[in-house]
Amino acid sequence: MDREAPAADGEETAGLRKIVHVDMDAFYASVEQRDDPELRGKPLAVGGSSERGVVAAASYEARTFGVRSAMASAKAVRLCPQLIFRRPRFEVYRQVSRQIRAIFLDYTPLVEPLSLDEAYLDVSADLRGIGSATRIAELIRARIKAETGLTASAGVSYNKFLAKLASDQNKPDGLCVIRPGEGAQFVATLPVRRFHGVGPRGAEKMASLGIETGADLREKDLAFLRMHFGTQADYLYRAVRGIDLRRVSPDRPRKSIGSERTFERDISSGPALRETLDNIIEIAWHDIEKHQAHGRTLTLKLRLSDFSARSRSRSQPQPIKDRTAFSALARALLDEVLPLPLPVRLMGLTLSSLDEDKSETPPGDDPQLSLL
Repeated sequence: MDREAPAADGEETAGLRKIVHVDMDAFYASVEQRDDPELRGKPLAVGGSSERGVVAAASYEARTFGVRSAMASAKAVRLCPQLIFRRPRFEVYRQVSRQIRAIFLDYTPLVEPLSLDEAYLDVSADLRGIGSATRIAELIRARIKAETGLTASAGVSYNKFLAKLASDQNKPDGLCVIRPGEGAQFVATLPVRRFHGVGPRGAEKMASLGIETGADLREKDLAFLRMHFGTQADYLYRAVRGIDLRRVSPDRPRKSIGSERTFERDISSGPALRETLDNIIEIAWHDIEKHQAHGRTLTLKLRLSDFSARSRSRSQPQPIKDRTAFSALARALLDEVLPLPLPVRLMGLTLSSLDEDKSETPPGDDPQLSLL
């Protein structure tokens, strides 16, 4: 998180840039529907169909039934009995992602990938001299459709926070532009759960404090936010005012990647914990593949019913690039802590000491330009 002091009201357009956030629409599922015409228009889930399986991605047809990524496959089938499953093909997704990345680099060297299917672009000084971030977003979306057969949504604004919000506004196959001076007003209308970094539990906590929308959040002063949200307070204070001074960083390092789950009911038996771990392994490995991350250290995190924590870590001499090795190591870490004195309410896996593929494009200057 950016540790700079919060900006004051009236500084919404400080650090003005031309930022485009491109987010592919239901990427994995859309690739599968593209490659198999029989799947088009049908509810599709990419992931494991077994009792322990997890949905990695869902087509928009499946989403109308409530099927979502990271959902247990068994629950997804209950919601949508006609759901079709396909195993993920990560090498295909990576190849398509490289095609899309090449399109981005035709317009700017300042591309910050967040995963295989989304990225920030700083087009303040675009390579083709187009000058309009909105026009560039339109051209990129058209080229993606023509060259890959897939659709993408894009958000255009003067900072990263707003551009990411905008890209989700008119999905799928949509474009949203938030112009200078419009950021705070746009954010005020949104539910806080739309804020990047505010998960379901964070939204529940905010609701308990009477915070449902951006407008509610803006009414809280910085002291209140720091009291209740700690290190996230400064980010929330700026974001709700449409302020984000972060630059697009092509070589942005990722420190770790993983997944954790809080259970509806505490789990106490070893077999149940092992079964739950298998689910988390599948979710975490999907994320690792999606971000093309390779790490040497795996950490198992457990939070017990009394909120005390247990963790185990193990480092390997070489990056873990194989799911079988990842799974075996995770299970070994769980075996080390069993039996536990109390039931478990949360379990997570984190891969760190990452060695990721990084863009070698040097960052450029960020001129203070009028936008769009």
